[in-house]
Amino acid sequence: MKLISAIVATAAGAALAAGPVPDASAQRYWNKKVRCEQTDPEGRVIPTRYGNGELGWNHFSGKHNIKRCRIVEAALAGKVDKKNGGRLEYHGVARNGTRLVNIVVIVQYARRTADGEYDAGKGKKVGVITAYCKGVNKCPDWINQ
Repeated sequence: MKLISAIVATAAGAALAAGPVPDASAQRYWNKKVRCEQTDPEGRVIPTRYGNGELGWNHFSGKHNIKRCRIVEAALAGKVDKKNGGRLEYHGVARNGTRLVNIVVIVQYARRTADGEYDAGKGKKVGVITAYCKGVNKCPDWINQ
């Protein structure tokens, strides 16, 4: 009897030492709170969620220097320029006098991202994945004025 309990205890200890088994359905953390929201011409209500460093407001406001909801909302007020399932792409233009910059907004109009890493919850849409100025790494500061 002692031998069996020692084997069981050793096997359990080995399993604990190896750490937890990853859950295939585990998803990444992101802030689902809505920062801004826009309805497109076809009636889609598109949220811009805070997200994290990979998607949403926290991603593009830092990486791409878009710090005003109105920039994203202006692009979403136009028609969908590209559609692939739940992935929608909107194009817009920001102007300041003679300065122009093309804005691209990528939306996941579905509950989950295509890779399944993020889930907005039952009855909700992921919304804006990213927004950026076409042809540059960061948008010019003047678009945020």
